[in-house]
Amino acid sequence: MTMNCVDFLLKQHTKHAGNFVLGRTAELSYSNLMAGVLKLSGWFNAHVGRSKNIILCMPNGPEFIQCYLAIMKSGNVVVPLNPAIEKDSFEQISKVCDAQCLILSKQVVKRLNPTHNLILGEENIANIIDTATDIDWFNTATKADDLAQIIFTSGSTARPKGVMISHNNIIANTSSIVSYLNLSEKDIVEIVLPFFYCYGLSLLHTHLKVGGSVVLNNTFIFLNSVIEDLKKYNCTGFAGVPSHFQILLRKSDSFKTTEFPCLRYVTQAGGKLHTTFIEEFCKHLPKTNFYVMYGQTEATARLSYLPPDRLADKLGSLGKGIPNVELRVVDENGAAVKPGEIGEIIAKGDNVMLGYYNEPQATANVIKNGWLYTGDLAKVDDEGFIYHAARRKEIIKVGGRRVSPKEIEEVIVGINGVIDCTVEPIENEILGEAIKATLVINKNYEQITETFVKKHCAHKLASYKVPQEICFMENLKVNAAGKKVKAEK
Repeated sequence: MTMNCVDFLLKQHTKHAGNFVLGRTAELSYSNLMAGVLKLSGWFNAHVGRSKNIILCMPNGPEFIQCYLAIMKSGNVVVPLNPAIEKDSFEQISKVCDAQCLILSKQVVKRLNPTHNLILGEENIANIIDTATDIDWFNTATKADDLAQIIFTSGSTARPKGVMISHNNIIANTSSIVSYLNLSEKDIVEIVLPFFYCYGLSLLHTHLKVGGSVVLNNTFIFLNSVIEDLKKYNCTGFAGVPSHFQILLRKSDSFKTTEFPCLRYVTQAGGKLHTTFIEEFCKHLPKTNFYVMYGQTEATARLSYLPPDRLADKLGSLGKGIPNVELRVVDENGAAVKPGEIGEIIAKGDNVMLGYYNEPQATANVIKNGWLYTGDLAKVDDEGFIYHAARRKEIIKVGGRRVSPKEIEEVIVGINGVIDCTVEPIENEILGEAIKATLVINKNYEQITETFVKKHCAHKLASYKVPQEICFMENLKVNAAGKKVKAEK
């Protein structure tokens, strides 16, 4: 069976009486959402056509949501971009995609001053919705592998690649996530993640599918606003990357002492959150289920999860494959590794991307015989639970010995008052590579000095794993999605 992903997400809610978007800055009912999507999709068909690439560069909000869904509903391809994107990157992506239409916020237009025959802003969107004739819901003829969106990777390591996600990719991944999180129309999620990021989009997809609601918060820097949202809107869910949890636990004065009676679960992905923080969270919010997850843009969003009831005995694991996704950890010959051995995580499922946009060789490098080679190193235990080791390029070689930076980071963030730690290699004439640790600490903990950190590491680690260089930063260095930015080797 073939289906447009927007039909899959929205069609069953034509009589939904509630609001999809809640929040201090905006609300959007299901009825107005669907009316806007239908009117805009009709406009795109008439003025852009079908199977064309349309760039969408707006902050999280009702306008983004309606345009995002309408582009895919119309059979066109949405290309969501970070509103803070640099002008050169924007122009490069626009050219590579041969974008037929740009949908940009006022701030983006003012900053980038783009030139294009067809540019829509907030006023244009509102005018189309206000003036177009109401349309009853209709199904869009779509093949399973029709392209729905192109998500450009962050490009922190190289030139960004356009990940091609199909309608079927979105349907498959959404179904899997709804299943293991047991989501329903009663669920309300606080969203601090941007929608140009696949993790943020997965929250949008899953809560649309079940008829739930979302609370949009674009100001995570104001921690009290997040805490107030969770309480005021009776949020049942919260999703974050490691930095979100680290900041809430170690920088907020009130998060750990506040009760959230409706907060059924939280999810964490976008990198490894050290077990110290997970234990700290569970200690202070014992009634809230903590889901550790792992994924990639190339897999639409999610690949694995660790059930909360296994958190205690499998702490540090990223779990097993989500429903209908097969994960393996293999050696360089593609054979499954034995428990305790390190190999690469590979994945197979209907959520795996079609490939990289206009990059067949790059696609062939990561998709082999139907398997996605993630580039992430890991090991498995006797029960098949996977433990992330590092990205292949992150492994540090100290005097010929392989060192995972995550092991050292785990030890350092165990120091009370440390908000974050980044371990990376530096050149060393004798060892080849030496270890540098950069810490972000709470300003109230002045006793955390270079000597203090080295002594702490010496008690916990082999001598060759103790960082030779320690430095301090005032704040975490994160990208627009909240994910930590590391220096490149």
